[in-house]
Amino acid sequence: MSSQGVGPSSGAMAAKRAVVAIIVLVALTALLFLAAPEGFYPWAKAIHVIAVISWMAGMLYLPRLLVYHAEAEKGSVQSETFKVMERRLLRAIINPAMIVTWVFGLWLAWKGFDFAGGWLHAKLAAVLLLSGVHGYLSASVRRFAEDRNEKPSRHWRIVNEIPTVLMIVIVILVVVKPF
Repeated sequence: MSSQGVGPSSGAMAAKRAVVAIIVLVALTALLFLAAPEGFYPWAKAIHVIAVISWMAGMLYLPRLLVYHAEAEKGSVQSETFKVMERRLLRAIINPAMIVTWVFGLWLAWKGFDFAGGWLHAKLAAVLLLSGVHGYLSASVRRFAEDRNEKPSRHWRIVNEIPTVLMIVIVILVVVKPF
């Protein structure tokens, strides 16, 4: 399996690359903040948007993987491949992106808005719901890894739509600021 790029050694390499990328991001962010604190806000906003895009990409893809995984026979090569894909997506992209999203989003809210405005409270509520879906998907990945999934593919098709709906609500709240 290692020769196909889905073995344990390639997984360890991907994890190391993800950790290095996060360390570099933190170091560059700290350096930018220390070097030019007055110009940090737009950079923080850019990092936040990049993290949101990465988080959403993973949140839109992971449930789709679970749809296909639910249709695969337990113990099959296909099922084992999905386990690797799900674990890597969650650990290397979705989890770090969610953390960066929250850290920079809260800093931006504190620095730029002082948590004022009903739209921001509604947005935070929607992001909390999205984080809850993230937690549900994380637990589901563990269940799939242990071959304990009890949900049919139809369930995962429905779950696949939840991040999309929340994303639409969040974008409308941020851009339109209806209240």
